[in-house]
Amino acid sequence: MKIRIKFRKYGVMKFIGHLDMMRYFQKCMRRGNINIAYSEGFSPHQIMSFAAPLGVGITSDGEYLDIEVKSTKSSEQSLRDLNEVMAEGVEVTSYRRLSDSDKKAMSIVAAADYELWIKEGYEVPKVDYQAALEEFFRKPEEILITKQTKKSEKVMDLKKLVYDFTIRMEEKRPVFCLNVCTGSKDNIKPELVLEAFYGFLGQDFHPLSIQVHRKDVYGMQDGQLMSLGEMGENIE
Repeated sequence: MKIRIKFRKYGVMKFIGHLDMMRYFQKCMRRGNINIAYSEGFSPHQIMSFAAPLGVGITSDGEYLDIEVKSTKSSEQSLRDLNEVMAEGVEVTSYRRLSDSDKKAMSIVAAADYELWIKEGYEVPKVDYQAALEEFFRKPEEILITKQTKKSEKVMDLKKLVYDFTIRMEEKRPVFCLNVCTGSKDNIKPELVLEAFYGFLGQDFHPLSIQVHRKDVYGMQDGQLMSLGEMGENIE
């Protein structure tokens, strides 16, 4: 039986890397008495996969992992059992059963929503953000940037990888809202988009001054983008 788990990551747990999060959830499955299935062979391991690894320092309301179980309790009871063994900074918010034909989250990830804001104590550039956004993102047919890879440089068009970009003001501080391409084939970090926007403004970009928060992750289902959390059904 396939299960999709949604969780949020906040507070000091944002500094825990992806591999440590995998080990953390493996222990939580045992402590929460989840009857998870194991692979066969000489070195059995829990059948578990994460949708899209989250970078260190990034918080999130929409992280996903898929597991296989031999049997399961109700969604409500499983949520209670898991959250009782969770450390502060991680909270499981959904536990849903998938059909046998549903693909793993990691194979269908296509987009993600992010919010980015300037941390307290850092200077906020004084510009007309809406006018700048119009000139930077909405009017141009292409936005070419150079992305540094491990071995070389790559020219990318942000217009093809950024599906939406809006800015709202909260107490005279901008919150940058992005929906970007996310997946194994095409992927763009929201920080790279913001760095390009700052360059357009003629402002220096300091990555440590920005908090990145992932709102949700979307998969391609029957040709349409759909939140990974909407797939499957609750277990009564």
